Amino acid sequence: MASSSPSSIDVSSLCSSIQTMRSNLIKLCGEAESLLEHHYSTILSSHQNPLDHLSLFPYYSNYLKLTHLEFSILNHHITPPPSKVAFVGSGALPFSSIIMALKYLPKTEFHNFDLDPSANAKASMLVAGDVELSRRMVFHTTDIMEVGSEELREFEVVFLAALVGMEREEKAKVIEHLRKNMRGGALLMLRSAYGARAFLYPVVEACDLRGFEILTVFHPTDEVINSIVLARL
Repeated sequence: MASSSPSSIDVSSLCSSIQTMRSNLIKLCGEAESLLEHHYSTILSSHQNPLDHLSLFPYYSNYLKLTHLEFSILNHHITPPPSKVAFVGSGALPFSSIIMALKYLPKTEFHNFDLDPSANAKASMLVAGDVELSRRMVFHTTDIMEVGSEELREFEVVFLAALVGMEREEKAKVIEHLRKNMRGGALLMLRSAYGARAFLYPVVEACDLRGFEILTVFHPTDEVINSIVLARL
């Protein structure tokens, strides 16, 4: 697959018809990913202890690797560990929050934001059986564009999922909203894409992060598809 091997292709240089095809493909992948997550969240919730069966999800190992990369990058730029983190676009399978909470940030409170009430309902069922974890996992059914500074300034770190803002203009609006409402000095961690992988996920460019100091940009070369961008407000 072209998406799983490194490629330096610049998608911005492609002709308009290919750009349209790419945009449609990203939307299709986003819809498919959402359906897959809903399906497996239902399967996992049918088990007595869902957290013991997370590996049933076919791409769970990718989430383990991606979350390890994100924590390693984050750990170089924040001390002590954050007390409150926001994850925007957490979905029905909030693997990133769960893995980060269980393996790397055992005292941190995770606030998960998603537009879809059914996604949040399914996600909350996954952690409900773990008393300690469920106390640190909060789910908000809301549009992040409607979340103001009073709430966003509580978070030392905000994670922005790759498929929040599938069109560049839409993602730019979300980033600008976060810039206006996050606390000064807070970190924004984004998932982007590089080369041919940009046919599956939106790309975050430096110019999309006006007002932020870009600290790290990392492009994996293995089966982890998403690039990682860390910026400070």
